[in-house]
Amino acid sequence: MKKTNASILVIDDQEDILFASKMLLKKYFENIYTLSNPKNVVELLANNDIDVVLLDMNYRIGFEEGKEGLYLLNEIKMLSPKTVVILMTAFGKVETAVEGLKSGAFDYILKPWENHKLLEVVKLAVDKSRKEKKKKVNIPVYNDYFLGTSEVIKKVYSVADKVAKTDANVLILGENGTGKFVLAHHIYSHSERKNNPFIHVDLGSLNSNIFESELFGYAKGAFTDAKIDTPGRFEMAENGTIFLDEIGNVPLHLQSKLLQVIQTKTVTRLGESKARALNVRIISATNLDLKQEVADKNFREDLYYRINTMEIVLPPLRDRDEDKIPLAEYLLQKMIVKYGRDEITFDEKVLEQFEKHAWNGNIREMENRIERAVILCENNHINPSDLDLEEITKYKENPEDIQLSSIEKTTVEKALLKNNNNITKTADELGLSRASLYRRLEKHNITPN
Repeated sequence: MKKTNASILVIDDQEDILFASKMLLKKYFENIYTLSNPKNVVELLANNDIDVVLLDMNYRIGFEEGKEGLYLLNEIKMLSPKTVVILMTAFGKVETAVEGLKSGAFDYILKPWENHKLLEVVKLAVDKSRKEKKKKVNIPVYNDYFLGTSEVIKKVYSVADKVAKTDANVLILGENGTGKFVLAHHIYSHSERKNNPFIHVDLGSLNSNIFESELFGYAKGAFTDAKIDTPGRFEMAENGTIFLDEIGNVPLHLQSKLLQVIQTKTVTRLGESKARALNVRIISATNLDLKQEVADKNFREDLYYRINTMEIVLPPLRDRDEDKIPLAEYLLQKMIVKYGRDEITFDEKVLEQFEKHAWNGNIREMENRIERAVILCENNHINPSDLDLEEITKYKENPEDIQLSSIEKTTVEKALLKNNNNITKTADELGLSRASLYRRLEKHNITPN
């Protein structure tokens, strides 16, 4: 039997799983790689063209909520967008795997698996990977991202191109969904460090209990499950760039530890006393007003100035009118490739609504709506009902409306803060029902802590 010329990577912390999967898969596929330490996935993907990844959802005893697997899924999709990911999970944890499907996984397999079912899913995934690699999106993009041609965004990328040539620390500010990751990667890819690692860390999703071990690494025996010496994210970014996303969400008591690493340009693994020298460029991002956070004593002033050699503010999509339609066309082509659909077009009324909609969720909101439409539309023509535009269309407000909306948002935020994010007390103080308050939270994109 001739083997399929494909490369499969299996990531699992159980050696028996790695052994069994390799023995099975090597009969049918040319190249089988295995990893017991998921932290090494960055290096492996950088040096090998992987078609399919079989990814376990959990890697530490006692932590079975699957967050590590979901985090790794996002890392893989960013590092190698055309690699197809299959999740592996134990029976009873299917809801976590379903969440992974929503985040871009191809399918999931239950452990222990049946060999014929595993082979069937892997073969389908290989076919999917091949199709994605063959397809080309004929849309004018720069470095595989849509940047736009509006004056406000051109000014942003003009500054980014200048700072990319330096080693200055950069702080990117902007609302959720404005493209902070894209800008950070653009700076990296136009820097002298572009041939070295780019390590993305979502600080907002890191539990404070694993903050130090994830960022700084740990020595064997440092804690119960520390079976081998393991580098942290800073060491993995050596000679390259580390992107500290959502840095405004780092708890105050951990900010001092982060500051020490940035100040001294060294890192000390948990369980060790020896400091290791670092040569890393730091790019940070947040949707918070860090100056206000400093004033409110929620963010260290010295850390703010350390990460803020150069500050770049990304404009919201509502300030980029001329980019809305080209962006929608780009995102549509991206989804056509993702779902293997035939050519799909927008109804003219959809494009009109796109121009008028406020897009409070910015690019991310538009991408989610278009993805939904591509999944639902049946005649290769997207109309308003496919996008649920009746629900989301909000025509541009006049200046007085915008000012009133801003006052309402500020009032709600202050009431939440005063009442320690208690919804019932906040609603009572504002004279609203709980349902009315929730509608306002959604309207202004406010998330109680």
